[in-house]
Amino acid sequence: MLRVEKLESGYGPSKVLFGVDLEIAPRQVVSLIGRNGMGKTTTVKTLMGMLPTQGGRVMLDGKSIASLAPHRIARLGLGLVPEGRRVFPSLSVEENLLATARGATPGNSASWHLGRVYELFPRLQERRQQSARTLSGGEQQMLAVGRALLTNPRLLILDEATEGLAPLIRQEIWHCLRRLKEDGQTILVIDKNLKEMATLVDRHHVLEKGRVVWEGTPQAFGQNPELANRYLGV
Repeated sequence: MLRVEKLESGYGPSKVLFGVDLEIAPRQVVSLIGRNGMGKTTTVKTLMGMLPTQGGRVMLDGKSIASLAPHRIARLGLGLVPEGRRVFPSLSVEENLLATARGATPGNSASWHLGRVYELFPRLQERRQQSARTLSGGEQQMLAVGRALLTNPRLLILDEATEGLAPLIRQEIWHCLRRLKEDGQTILVIDKNLKEMATLVDRHHVLEKGRVVWEGTPQAFGQNPELANRYLGV
């Protein structure tokens, strides 16, 4: 579905990515892991068109999307749950969900609608008339996930999906992601919780100084403690 080859990007003259390679097949769940500042969020922003591609290729179904505007990339089926959630605080929960909702995209027959999101996150239905600013951090994260799902994404991208959340809420988010995987949703996830990701993702991609320096299964990663010490240790 998505192929990234030798991707280079950054912020003006400050380059952050130096040749990232990444491939995601339909119905696959893959991760980007690494220490802070290694380029994970920069990769996500470049995939979504929020930062310009300075080199390399980003291909969706064999067609380049590297020069497209973010809204056009979203229409092609990339849905983002951004770091920090970024809900619309003055809108109600339901208004947030409906603000960017759209029908299924070509190649994706799954159809997310309001009722299905409320079934996934009953707490959002209970608070549907509340303004988003009154929600807890965990509830805002559920809202951000639900909002992305209502774009009916072919690829769902989650940047720091559980960062800063209470343990019970983190477990609820992981449970949600497992359900999405069972339903065949293709997912790219960035998170630091290797234990939870070991039961979710098909392949890890370790990012170090703007390059993918290792990729493989969670099982292979777990069998080599030196990898975690080298690339994830502080």
